[in-house]
Amino acid sequence: MPKEFSVAVIDDDDPFREALADSLQSLGYLARGYTSADEFLATKTDDPCDCIVTDIHMPGTNGLDLKRRLAQRGSRVPVIMITARAEPELEAQVAASGAICLLRKPFESNALIGCLEKALKA
Repeated sequence: MPKEFSVAVIDDDDPFREALADSLQSLGYLARGYTSADEFLATKTDDPCDCIVTDIHMPGTNGLDLKRRLAQRGSRVPVIMITARAEPELEAQVAASGAICLLRKPFESNALIGCLEKALKA
C-alpha cells in the first residue's frame, strides 16, 4: 500500500465494531469506529476516510439511508455494507444503493480484504 488508507467502521454492536477496527489496523489500515451512522454524519473531520464499512441494520439512520445521504452530499467514498440478516431483497437494495459489496456476518477476513481492495480501486 503506497499510503495508509483510512476506513470508517460503523456498527452499533460494540464488540464487533471494535474487533473489526482492530483487525483492519492489524492489516495496515487506519480504522476509526462509530457507534451509529448519525454519529459518523455528525463528525466533522479534516481527514475524510477512504472507505466506509457499515452495518445495514442500526437504530436511527440505517446503512442504506447513510449511503443515500452520502450520495445526496456528492460523496464518492466507497461503501461496504454488512449484515447478519438473510433477507434476499437486501442484495438488490445494496446493489441499487451503489455500495461496493455486501458481506453477511460472520464473514471471512479474506472476503473483507477483497471488498476493501475493490473499494479502494474504485
